[in-house]
This record gives sequence, C-alpha cells and structure tokens, in this order.
Amino acid sequence: MSYRVAVRALCEFSAKVGDLDLRFTPSPTAQEGMEGHRRVVATRTAGYESEITLAGEYRGLQVRGRADGYDPAANRLEEIKTYRGDLARQPANHRQLHWAQAKVYAWLLCQARQLASVEVALVYLDVDNASQTLISEHYPADALQRFFETQCQRFLAWAQAQQQRLAQRNLGLQALSFPYPQFRQGQRQLAETLYKAVSTGRCLMAQASTGIGKTLGTLFPLLKAVVPQQLDKVFFLTAKTPGRALALDALGQISAATPQPALRTLELVARDKACEHPDKACHGDSCPLAQGFYDRLPAARQAAASRPMLDRAGLRDVALAHQVCPYYLGQEMARWVDVVVADYNYYFDAHALLFGLTQLNQWRVAVLVDEAHNLVERGRGMYSATLDQGQLLALRQAKPAGLGSALDRLNRQWNALFKTQQAPYQASEQLPEQFLRALQQCIGLIQERLNEKPAEVDVQVLQFFYQALQFSRVAELFDEHFLFDVSLREGPRRRRLASVCLRNVTPARLLAPRMQAARSVTLFSATLSPRRFYTDLLGMPVDTAWLEVAAPFRAEQLQVHIASHVSTRYRERKASLAPITQLIAEQYQRQPGNYLAFFSSFEYLQQVASLLAQQHPGIPSWAQAPGMDEAARQAFLDRFVADGQGVGFAVLGGAFGEGIDLPGTRLIGAFVATLGLPQVNPINEQFKQRLGRQFGAGFDYAYLYPGVRKVIQAAGRVIRGDDDRGVLVLIDERFAEPLVQQMFPGWWQVAGN
Repeated sequence: MSYRVAVRALCEFSAKVGDLDLRFTPSPTAQEGMEGHRRVVATRTAGYESEITLAGEYRGLQVRGRADGYDPAANRLEEIKTYRGDLARQPANHRQLHWAQAKVYAWLLCQARQLASVEVALVYLDVDNASQTLISEHYPADALQRFFETQCQRFLAWAQAQQQRLAQRNLGLQALSFPYPQFRQGQRQLAETLYKAVSTGRCLMAQASTGIGKTLGTLFPLLKAVVPQQLDKVFFLTAKTPGRALALDALGQISAATPQPALRTLELVARDKACEHPDKACHGDSCPLAQGFYDRLPAARQAAASRPMLDRAGLRDVALAHQVCPYYLGQEMARWVDVVVADYNYYFDAHALLFGLTQLNQWRVAVLVDEAHNLVERGRGMYSATLDQGQLLALRQAKPAGLGSALDRLNRQWNALFKTQQAPYQASEQLPEQFLRALQQCIGLIQERLNEKPAEVDVQVLQFFYQALQFSRVAELFDEHFLFDVSLREGPRRRRLASVCLRNVTPARLLAPRMQAARSVTLFSATLSPRRFYTDLLGMPVDTAWLEVAAPFRAEQLQVHIASHVSTRYRERKASLAPITQLIAEQYQRQPGNYLAFFSSFEYLQQVASLLAQQHPGIPSWAQAPGMDEAARQAFLDRFVADGQGVGFAVLGGAFGEGIDLPGTRLIGAFVATLGLPQVNPINEQFKQRLGRQFGAGFDYAYLYPGVRKVIQAAGRVIRGDDDRGVLVLIDERFAEPLVQQMFPGWWQVAGN
C-alpha cells in the first residue's frame, strides 16, 4: 500500500524550522492570492503553462501537487507568492519553505519532461501595486533529485509508521464491536440510518430525544464506515464543552471494547483556553513555547502520535514535555489523527482549520454535528460583524500618528449614516458605500504603518484594525441574506454615537459548501423540528435524509400540565408573579424534591424568586446570575443532589436550559414560565420581515420555532432515563394553542391545569 502526500504538506513537514511567529505580518486574503496568481500569469508570454499537475514517487511515497507556472521558452519553473508590505522583512523560515516547495516541483517537472536542468524561481507579487520580484537560481536535475529525496526521507519514516498504524486501525475498525450487549431503544435505528447515509454519500438530519445515547449511536456507525467508505477523518462538532466531554467518553468506551483499534483521537479547544502564557505574545522573542517551535515540533509530534487519546490534558502534557505551544501542537496533530472533537467553528467558520485542511488535502470526511439546533445562531454569528463608534472616538482622542485625517473622514461618514435617523434603530438592505470606502482607507493606512513598523503600532489601533478588517470581509459577502443596521445611543457629553452591524439572517448559502464538501454530514438533536426550518436555514442538500427516532420514554413518566390561566406576556408580567409563585409552591408541597424554574429574563426570575422566598421561606431556592463563570455554574448544578429539595431559578435558553444532565431524583420537575419567544424588538422584526419574504413564514421562523425549541430543550432536563419520573408545568395561555402543541414531543400527554 502506497502513501500519498501533497507537495505542500510534504514541505511543511520536512522544511519548517525556527520560531513560531504570529506577529502581525500583512498578508493578502485567499481571494487576493488567487487573483494575484492570475495577474502574474497574464504578464507571461504565449506558451506559458500554469497550474501544472505533477507527481512522483520515492520508495512507495506518492508525492503530487500543482506547480504554479512553467515558461518552456526560458525553461523556468515558477512558484508564485503574493504579499503586501516590505518583502525584505519576510522571515527567513518562510522563504526557506517557499524554496523547498519550488525545488520539489522543479524535480517533478524534470522527471516528467526529461529535463537535464531547470531555472527555479520564486515570484513575489505585491498585491497593492502589482510589482513583481523574481528570485531565481539554476539547478541541475540531479541536485533537485537529491533535494527531493532528502525531503522524502525526512517524511518517509513518519509516513511508514502512519501507514502501518492505519493498516492496524483498519483491522481494528473492521472488528469493532458495540461496547454494550445491546443497543438502547432507538439507538440501533439511528446507527443503521446513519451508516446507510454515509454509505450512499448523503447527509442526514436525525431528531432523537435524550436517553437513546445519540453520541455513541452516531460515532459507532461512522467508525464502522471508515474502512468501507475510505474515510480519512471523522469530525465530531459540538456547540459547548459538555458535548466534547461526552464524545471523548464515547470514543473511550468504543476503544475499550475492541483490542488495539489503533484509533487516534484529538480534542481541539479555543486558543485562549489552551494558552500557557496569556501575558505573552505569540512569537519567539516573547513566548518560550514559540521560540524554536518548529525545531522541537518533530519530537513533540512523535510523542503525541504515540497517544491514542489526545484530549486537552493529554495534548498539554506532551506539549509542555517538549516545550512547544499546546494550541499549535493541536493544529499540527489535526493532520495525523482519525477523529477530531471540536467546536462548530473549526469546520463552519469562514477561516475554519478543519474545512481548510479538508480542501487542501482533499480528505474524504464525515461530519457529526451535535445539538445541531444551535448551528442556526452560531452560523449567523460566524458571518456577522459589528463596529462601535465609541471605539473610533477613543482612537481619535489618542491621535495616532498619520491616521488623524482618515479617522476624521470615517467619523464624518459614520455620522452621515444616522444624520436624519429619528429612531434608535434603523435597518437597510443596502451597504453604505461611502462609509465602506472611508473604512477601507483607514484599513489601508493602518496596513501601511504595520508594513513599515509592525512592532510600533499601538494595541488600540491594532484592535480597531482587526475589527474593521472583519467588517470589510463580511461586507464582501453581503447579499439579500444580510441586514445592515445602525443602532444609536447616547455617549459622553450627550453625544449621539452609533454601532453599525452586518447581520447574517440566513446562513444557508455560506454553510452549504461545507455540507457539500463532506462525504456525509449528520445533524442530530432532540429538537430539529420543523424539519424545513433547519433545512432552509442551514443549507442542507436536497437529498438529505430525515429520521425521527421514537423516544424511549413513556407518557406516564412525565406529567405535563399547562397553566393556561396565566399570561407571561410582558404587559401582564406583574399580574403573573403571584399565580406563578403559587403554582411552584403548591407543586413543591405536593411533591417535595428538586425543581428547575425557567423564565424569560433575569429580572422576571428575580421577581418570582423573591416572592417565593418571602411567602414560602421554608422552600430552599437558588438562582442563576448574569455572567456566571464555569465555577459558579458548577456550584449551581451541585445544589441538585440526589433526593435533594429546592427550586433552582434559571433563564430559558441559558446555560442550564440544555446540555446538562440531572438524572434520577437530582431533578424531578420543571416550570417553564414563558413561551420562549425571542424579544419583540426592531432587530427581530427585521428578521421576521426578511425570513417572511424568503420562506413565507416570518413569525414562525423568527419567533415561534426558536422559542418553542428552547422550551422543549429545557423540559428535556427532567426525564433522562428509563426509570425517571417527573412533572412539567408549562405556564402561559399560549401553550394551549394547537400550533404550539404540534411541536411538542409525540410521547407527551398534556393535561390542562
């Protein structure tokens, strides 16, 4: 069995040396890079060849890639790179990597065309002024062959070990057995349907309630499909940390049930959570883990590869033992593992690592999206951007050298946006072209300063630059699926200031290419209804399969009551406090135990909690607070002990509304005192209008479906297993409406109250 590697991947493995250096280096966007290549090719003479597919072999190692260009008349192979700024400041290890790629392509060309020698050139194009710098050297073919073989030798031992491991892994996966004597009810149906979906190259949306073991029921069939479907990677993507923990636990169970499956798993976490030196900058002059990073990386990579489970703690152990950055060791190991457990943004974001590697290496991947109902809001957030005028005001007051007039010009255009604006909020379907031009001028000037003296740019300027750049890039995506809006507030000295925002309303167009790039994407959640809502907003392919797994629970396990005599609408909220307090107290006195009570806001929650404490001081209670850190959230959950008694107050849709597990008598009931509808405000009204035009159901898409989904998620905290018993009290007259009840889980039996 041969091992395949791309030229770029080979050189990044074998030719990178020196420090990890993430100091700002002005670089073109991917789009600018592609356009730059075209501009260089357009200046070449007739007969010039571009994008030449080349391949070679060394001791079973298959190396392939596409060279940027070849001029037969000059016998010159060109590696084209785009840049901006001062080329003289380019780090030496970057140039070394470029030469390595060019020389490997040059040998592959000599071999393919029987050339005795060739001129090898690096062509650097400045994207800002279109000037080209050509650096070339003449090489005989035998020298290029020796260089090629040296790079291959450095990679070959690793490739052979990888090849051997993959062979062992494949044998293990073919013999993989389910870690329990039998599947849970509904779990086999989920596993079989997913296996068929990946086998036919289709995506799947699976709605399955808590209690069937969705994590294990999705990972197991995908691992069984790795060998027959020739999958390179499995990505398990989650919205929150608990989801990652469940996935890692399931993978541990699967591995433990099969002797030596040789499966390699990696957990990726955010950079701020992995950073060992948050007070230092990411370069060798500041951080000891960045200094000499690439020199120590081979040994660290070898050590990491010996561990089947590279969770956050395991990766950190290896990294610190070899004095390299844990976060960037994780980025490297993403190339050499079978399963990656990570946040959504690692695949779906505009600059996602896993999606980028998949495209670059042409991996065949299968993707699992846990608690997929969260992907709508997360997807919108990935492709939205905000700028605040207060930040611009502070920047102007700091008077950064050389930027004063450009910042003043931007401020005038900013003011012009809301000069005639009467309401605090105003939305538009058009981009403010003059504002964007002024913003682009600021970006360009800051860019020039960064090019000239990157170490001397003020942090405040740099922060504004990054936010402005993000805003500018989102503006390039702007179409009918976006809103541009201006929100006014009163600043210092009663001055009007504005925040401007580009809001993505429908992320489907931007997420769809990610769905299509995979062999199969499976979205699973207890709340994926109505199906068309998620299909429309997430860009699922038209042939996406649908599965609704029957819940393993029985109606008698959960008493569902609707308190339709109470309205929780904002204008009737004050009148609702006493009856809600009475409902909670009566249920608690009837059946003492642990309960969760969900409300639409912290203010509402506190009003009821205070009244309950005043009128029923014998009922223990505790409440969620705004901005709770991880320790405070855990302390809140720790109050829910087995056979305990008390009422925990929480905000619907917050940290305790989903993704927490309080089985048995740790939680015996829940009160939901809100329909969960998003707040009626100008922004949501704009969303309603836009979604109405696109899908004909604006209120449902903007308010009803997201609201009821939060209610069902919160209610799902009560019954977690076959032996659980509990009560659910839905407090609002609107819960009695047929349209709302149609969205309830099928196993619920509702009784009025």
